[in-house]
Amino acid sequence: MSLETWVDVVPAMRNGLHVALLARVAVMRLTTPIYPAQERVLRALELTDFDAVRVVILGQDPYHGPGQADGLAFSVPEGVQAPPSLRNIFDEIQRDVYGGQPQPFSTDLSRWARQGVLLLNAVLTVEAGKAASHQGLGWEPLTDEIVATLAQQREHLVFMLWGRFAQSKHRLIDGRRHLILEAPHPSPLSASQGFLGCGHFSKANRYLAEHGFAPIQW
Repeated sequence: MSLETWVDVVPAMRNGLHVALLARVAVMRLTTPIYPAQERVLRALELTDFDAVRVVILGQDPYHGPGQADGLAFSVPEGVQAPPSLRNIFDEIQRDVYGGQPQPFSTDLSRWARQGVLLLNAVLTVEAGKAASHQGLGWEPLTDEIVATLAQQREHLVFMLWGRFAQSKHRLIDGRRHLILEAPHPSPLSASQGFLGCGHFSKANRYLAEHGFAPIQW
């Protein structure tokens, strides 16, 4: 896959904003470790074409530990220990979709991306060891426009907004045309306050089926 479908429909990408931001980050990499690797910064868009999106899961920014960030929100490469938020996501899927039966979940969520789940962080890069260090760098206008364009040009998508930051993007989405699912963030600090038990994954699949889409194999 490629970025072509996104460049065609997202005005900021047509104008080259993503190229300018990648160039800026490339210069920063000369003196500072930055995650994910340059070739993986736009991986969420590369794996899920605009017309293939069925579900959008919004993250805040990439993991900032070595070997973790792979360009997909909440995902880490196969063989890397699942961070706490991802473990809670798997626990909820196991409860919600699989009746509590243990599942061989892979920490690499590219299998979701290839089914039409856009795993998009609002900020696409981060300095090693410094969470949220690239907020305000310029990624947010780009990713906001990606979300807004999806909401405007597509119908019957599922948007999963976990935590206050993701829920701040509700304003970009018309809830009459899409299913918006909100819950606390899956981090250990808040998962027990409503993320665990939210049922978002089965709700998403029911909504997709009602509108003629295949369910996601979570």
